[in-house]
Amino acid sequence: MAIFNFFSVSSWGKGLSGGDRIYMEFARRWSKKHKVTIFVTPDGYKMCQAQNLDRNSNLDFGVQQGFGLGVFKGYVNYFLRIPLSVKLGLKMKIENPNGTYIYSSSEFLMDSLPAWILKLRYPEVFWVAAWYQTAPSPFVGFAEGARNNVYRLKSFVYWLQQKVAKPLILQKANFVLVNNAMERQQFPKHTKNGKIAVVLGAVDVEKINEYRSQVTGHKSPVYDAVFQGRFHPQKGVVELVDIWKKVVDYRPDATLAMVGDGPLMKEVKLQITNYKLQNNIKLFGFLMDGEKKYKVFAGSKLAVHPAFYDSGGMASAEAMAFGIPCVGFDLSAYESYYPQGMLKVKKGDLDAFADAILELLRKDTMRNRLGAEAQKMVETMLSWKVRADEVLAKILE
Repeated sequence: MAIFNFFSVSSWGKGLSGGDRIYMEFARRWSKKHKVTIFVTPDGYKMCQAQNLDRNSNLDFGVQQGFGLGVFKGYVNYFLRIPLSVKLGLKMKIENPNGTYIYSSSEFLMDSLPAWILKLRYPEVFWVAAWYQTAPSPFVGFAEGARNNVYRLKSFVYWLQQKVAKPLILQKANFVLVNNAMERQQFPKHTKNGKIAVVLGAVDVEKINEYRSQVTGHKSPVYDAVFQGRFHPQKGVVELVDIWKKVVDYRPDATLAMVGDGPLMKEVKLQITNYKLQNNIKLFGFLMDGEKKYKVFAGSKLAVHPAFYDSGGMASAEAMAFGIPCVGFDLSAYESYYPQGMLKVKKGDLDAFADAILELLRKDTMRNRLGAEAQKMVETMLSWKVRADEVLAKILE
């Protein structure tokens, strides 16, 4: 039985990131055979509980208190978590270094720094470092293609902290997790030595199929489209309201369900009000896995994922598991993530995105065909059970 210490001090706020989802699903499944402790802030612990991940005989939490984390917001909260994690790395004791694995769940400093410090203190421990997305150039911002607002300040902070974290990972990490084939290029030494794994996103196929088997009858869809994801600058959520305005211009009754939360919620609400789309867009906030969220997916005709900068985009795959197709920009990462089931349009072209939505809403046969492809792809390629077992085997070999 191996011992895993997860560092997930970066988990904070509203909404669930792809990295959060990955570490939670790994912990859920790895703890069935191994000892797992997850180090998080109180916010992160609440996120885990909301995903039905809590203490059991093999799973424990180290909830990190202090520095007024519940009071400060934004960048202040972000930077306060760094000394909190450094303190954790300096004070934590490891009794059996040879049998211990430390897993930094993101490349953010509050996750990578404690792992690096422990690796210095206990060279025998095995450090698994997650690097799920290379930050864009601060001169480009969060865009892979045309975009009016590229959020350069946020991308600069992201880029800057990676400049600090990457040398630490290159120097001391035993194994690196990336989430698409292109990211392997960031770690040539690990790639050459076979100490890297591509972690494509996944969904809880078993849980979804169990829900679908319990739902009888075929009800008419309630929503024309559904979005799921963090309301973050990368995800194009404000632009999605612009897109939906274009759709409504042709289909006045078109309805969009938006599932998620995050720092751009206020901007999204304002844009909805400006366009008078209160009857066309329903905001659900963050929904945990289960009947309420699945009911939204099952009642939608298609999914939309207008991310301008992304390394994966597993949030849409969960909706696609219900047999509905997706519309997204033609981002580089989607070549491996969404080879089927997604109608891809030119990067940053909002008119083309709206046209693709309207085409799928008009053409039932095309929509159903792509939806069947999407469901088959998710069931065969994106199961969490398969993904967790694959990654664990590579780490332990």
